Amino acid sequence: MSIKILHNPRCSKSRQTLELIRQQGIEPDVREYLKEPLTATELNELVKLLGVDTRALIRTKEEEFKATGLTPESASDEELIKALVETPKLMERPVVITPKGARIGRPPELVLEIL
Repeated sequence: MSIKILHNPRCSKSRQTLELIRQQGIEPDVREYLKEPLTATELNELVKLLGVDTRALIRTKEEEFKATGLTPESASDEELIKALVETPKLMERPVVITPKGARIGRPPELVLEIL
């Protein structure tokens, strides 16, 4: 089974989610999205896989988001995706992708339903 995690090793929730997956006997494909950012196409596909509004993938409380001048209420999906491409740190993490779907690991236990 192919399982991927979009991971930030500096994030405690991301580390907890990775450990939770490994406790299930699974070694996922780890993509450190800050080192290897997602493209606009990948981000659009991810939003569809997650089945969420693009806003759910944005960390709106980050200073970098505030600096964009965008607001979650008024920004278009295209503007939000562009912000994520330009500043990968704004992406909510971790994100786990499996053949059963995708989940944001907040809390980490949410990923168990797709393993």
